[in-house]
Amino acid sequence: MIKLGVNIDHIATLRQARREGVPSVVEAALVCEKAGADGITVHLREDRRHIQDYDVYSLREILKTKLNLEMAATEEVLGVALDVKPDSVCIVPEKREELTTEGGLDVKNNKENLSSIISKLKKAGIMVSIFIDADLEQVSACSEVGADAIELHTGKYSLLFKESDSSSKEWKGELKRIAEASKEALKRKLILNAGHGLDYENVGQICKIHGMNEFNIGFSIISKAIFDGLQKAVFDMRNLIEQNSNL
Repeated sequence: MIKLGVNIDHIATLRQARREGVPSVVEAALVCEKAGADGITVHLREDRRHIQDYDVYSLREILKTKLNLEMAATEEVLGVALDVKPDSVCIVPEKREELTTEGGLDVKNNKENLSSIISKLKKAGIMVSIFIDADLEQVSACSEVGADAIELHTGKYSLLFKESDSSSKEWKGELKRIAEASKEALKRKLILNAGHGLDYENVGQICKIHGMNEFNIGFSIISKAIFDGLQKAVFDMRNLIEQNSNL
């Protein structure tokens, strides 16, 4: 059964628009848990544009499920991670000017820095994942730097799926690329996760890839929650993953 991690960054984005404490990130996390989320994901960005340090500490205290912290490979955020000790960390690329994470991390050309950071996290008992594009060389590099898991960037697949019809070779080609990277990850005994751009229409195809452990999904769930409520939005995604996992 593929697990669902719900990214609640956009709850914090709305809160930060007024900086008045609402909507509550903690309350949102509890609703997601009640609806069946297997974990909560937050990205503590360098510019603190949405999630704040106190959110991470608060979530660590109240969550019954897993806390997954997305972070750039910087000493500052590493310090927070080592203090909070989330269940898992996902190391992601980060640019100040981007709206959201635009692609996977270049592990192949940053092995020394990543190896050092991963070693410190693992010594603290934190499971480490790396967010990468579906590239065989990057998968291999993740194994070489000591990562426990990878999270495959599904953004390109999601965009092609949205822009194409059901018979399009473009999104199917990208899906095949993701499947090949997944196979390589399992061969190297890496835990296999995926995320970015996944929604209620395109997630079914990714469910069919052998060995998937977890999806981290945020924007589509929070968008649906505006009209349907957060509990129903999470519940519906949980059911959709379950149905497609059993096909």
